[in-house]
Amino acid sequence: MSVASHLLFLACVALASYAQNLTGFAFGLILLGLTAVLHLASLGDVANVVSVLVLVNAAITFGRTRPQLAWPVFGPALAVSQLGVGAGVALLGWFSAQQVTLLRFLLGCAIVVCACMLVLRASARARQSGLPAFLFFGGVSGVMGGLFASAGPPMVYHLYRQPWPADMIRHSLIVLFAANAVLRLALVLAHGQFSMTALWLTLEALPLVTGLTWLARRHPSRLPIEHVRRAVFVLLLVAGLALVLPPVLSLLA
Repeated sequence: MSVASHLLFLACVALASYAQNLTGFAFGLILLGLTAVLHLASLGDVANVVSVLVLVNAAITFGRTRPQLAWPVFGPALAVSQLGVGAGVALLGWFSAQQVTLLRFLLGCAIVVCACMLVLRASARARQSGLPAFLFFGGVSGVMGGLFASAGPPMVYHLYRQPWPADMIRHSLIVLFAANAVLRLALVLAHGQFSMTALWLTLEALPLVTGLTWLARRHPSRLPIEHVRRAVFVLLLVAGLALVLPPVLSLLA
C-alpha cells in the first residue's frame, strides 16, 4: 500500500469510528464497505482488523463494568452464533480463493440491508421473543461475523425488539461481538490467514479508534441523532450499491 492508501484507510477508520460512536451501529460494515469501494486492502485483511478493534472496544467497555445478560436465551444464541462464525470463516476462505466478485457482491447486499435497518425503527415487543428466534438471529449474526467480522445487523434488529433495559441490549451485543471476534481470530490465526498487512493496518487504526472513542465519551455530539442516522444511511447505501451494481450490470450487459 502507498502512503496515500494508508492515509485513505485511516480516513475510513475515522469515519467508521465516528459513525459508530454516534449511532452504536455498523463500524465493521462501514469500514469494509469504504475500503472495498476504494480497493485499499483485501476484505479478509480488513475483516481481521475489525475483529481486533471489536475486542478493544469490548475491553474498554467492560474494564470496570460487569455485563448484564439474559443468559437463558442469550447463552444458547451465543453458542449457535459461534457455530455460525466457523461457517462464515470457511466461506470467506472459499470466496477469497474462488469468487472474490461474489464476495464483494454479498458484502454490498449486507451493507444495503444494514442501511435500511438503520432508518427503520424496530418496534419493541410486549413480551420477550422465544428461544427459536434468538437461535435464528444468533446463527445469522455468526455467519456474518465469520465472513465480514460484522455480526451486528441481524442481532441489533432482534435485540432492540426485546422489552429489555437499554444497558442489557448494549451489553449483550458487545459480548456477542467480542466472543465472535475471539473465535474468528483464533480460526484465522490457526490457518495462517492473519497477514502482515492486517497487522500493520491494525496498529495504524488502534490509536485512532481509541482516541476517537475517548473523545466521543468526553464530548458527546450535539447533532440531532436523526440527522446522523440519515447521513450514515446515505453513506452505507452508496458504498453498498457501489459493490452490488457493477456485477449486476455486467450480467445484464
